[in-house]
Amino acid sequence: LQSSNSLKASYEEWLLTYGLSVSPFHLRWQTALFNRQFYSWGRWKPRFLYLWFSLGMVFGIVAMFGSVILLGKTLLQTLTQMLTESPKAQNDRMLQVVVSVPSFGLCLSFLLCFVLLSCPHQQVPGVNLPVSQLTYFFSAILISGVIHEVGHGVAAIREQVRFNGFGIFIFIVYPGAFVDLFTTHLQLISPVQQLRIFCAGVWHNFVLGVASFMVLFLLPAILFPFYYTGVGALVTEVAEDSPANGPRGLFVGDLVTNLQDCPVYNVEDWNSCLGDISEKSQVGYCVSAATLQQLSFPARVYRRLDGTVECCSNNSLTDICFSYSNKLDSHLYACLPARKVIEASKVCRTNMDCHKDFVPSFCVTPSLENQTRLIRVKHPPHIDMLYVGHPMHLQYTVSLSSFVPRQNFLSIDLPVVIEMFCKYLISLSGALAVINAVPCFALDGQWILNSFLEATLSSLIVEKQNRELVGFLILLAGSALLAANVALGLWMVTAR
Repeated sequence: LQSSNSLKASYEEWLLTYGLSVSPFHLRWQTALFNRQFYSWGRWKPRFLYLWFSLGMVFGIVAMFGSVILLGKTLLQTLTQMLTESPKAQNDRMLQVVVSVPSFGLCLSFLLCFVLLSCPHQQVPGVNLPVSQLTYFFSAILISGVIHEVGHGVAAIREQVRFNGFGIFIFIVYPGAFVDLFTTHLQLISPVQQLRIFCAGVWHNFVLGVASFMVLFLLPAILFPFYYTGVGALVTEVAEDSPANGPRGLFVGDLVTNLQDCPVYNVEDWNSCLGDISEKSQVGYCVSAATLQQLSFPARVYRRLDGTVECCSNNSLTDICFSYSNKLDSHLYACLPARKVIEASKVCRTNMDCHKDFVPSFCVTPSLENQTRLIRVKHPPHIDMLYVGHPMHLQYTVSLSSFVPRQNFLSIDLPVVIEMFCKYLISLSGALAVINAVPCFALDGQWILNSFLEATLSSLIVEKQNRELVGFLILLAGSALLAANVALGLWMVTAR
């Protein structure tokens, strides 16, 4: 027993020496190694820092009120979506709060998992976030947390509040950061000075988000000496289970220039073209009457379960059932070799689109199952890929980049990595700014609200107890609003 107690004491002493703290699901490290650097930042150009954090104070106050409006609208939007029979597609941008547990003090602004923009690249770890993007997700969380805490720390030193140390922690798997400030000093300074400190975190997160957006916006110019854009979408990865994978499919390094008759100059065009193809009816192809008679062969026509018609009964991987109409009959079908029909053929919607040089022609349209499309993908100098399936399957299983290397030794993945990391920083750092500004218990918004009330209501509400009561009621309402968003956000994510 004595040996066990001695070992425990040695272990605790070792943890204390290195600033470590270990508890269930929580690992924390605090150090004073960076104190000198923080003091150097806090005393650099005092006039500039005063203006900088005063601007941050204004932003923080506006963000506090704005976050309440935003969460209120989000709650109404989520409730409306829950009550509708056909919810909006996941690509629609809807603010969803998942979980947010920041706190101020020893573990200021801890981020578990918070506001996410509901699109294919911003989703929930463990629910629908691709494993390949976990590195971006957790790195962006950590950097956003560090920048947030640097804002608090530098602002505190600027306002003559003692800075005890900086630290990093991991709660379950989520990383975060914190600063340790001398609480007594915080209580002695004026409410306006407190506001500069409490608003500095959300202000720095906002600035980080704006900086990331600028890098993302200017990336073509930044990478211009090494990469060029506007010539197509460069294939960077094709999933093994992708319908585009195969000898006549897409390969890493291919440059996609067209989807059907829709030109592709970048990744945005690729996504836009696939969206249009998915929403619109299947296009047809102009085939002369002579060619149609030569290529078609007799086949039994039958209806599928969804009501569409199939006329190719030989299970061929090269033949597709096409429908067309003439002046006498509007429902004719022919089983034709797809590649021979499509190659050198003009895209059409009706027979009128095919009238040329007085040669009798028909607009033949693939007769496919509902939501299925025949898509012609041009990626010169290779032979066109003919894709049959749902357009979104092609979108989700093929990764592309708008940046084409000028030299072969340059990585095709580097621009994609920068783009993706900037998008995560924009979403997560912006989310941390929004959520932390909410007037809610344990968030920065609690302290922003308290200091704001002290700075504005002291002359109107003389009794401090009454001011605290007003603050408590507002915090109670803000906490309820955030909790409702969290609950409904979790329900919407897991239900899908």
